[in-house]
Amino acid sequence: MIDRLFFSVLTFYLLAGGTLAIGSEMLGLNDHAAPQAQVQAQTQVIQLPRVEISGPRQAAKTEVADTERTEPAQQRVQ
Repeated sequence: MIDRLFFSVLTFYLLAGGTLAIGSEMLGLNDHAAPQAQVQAQTQVIQLPRVEISGPRQAAKTEVADTERTEPAQQRVQ
């Protein structure tokens, strides 16, 4: 009996806390937090040459999906 009460109260408080956290972020009420310093990292950006693929696409060797139209599942079980 006590575990049902405990888990229901725990669930209620988790939902309420999550709702308050999301609401405060949406409304911007978290202004009392210390401002984070803007960190600009020096990163090197590399651009690779463009690759062009030419040629026909090969057909798949196996079927991707098996349909029930050709052989119903009931016949396979028997």
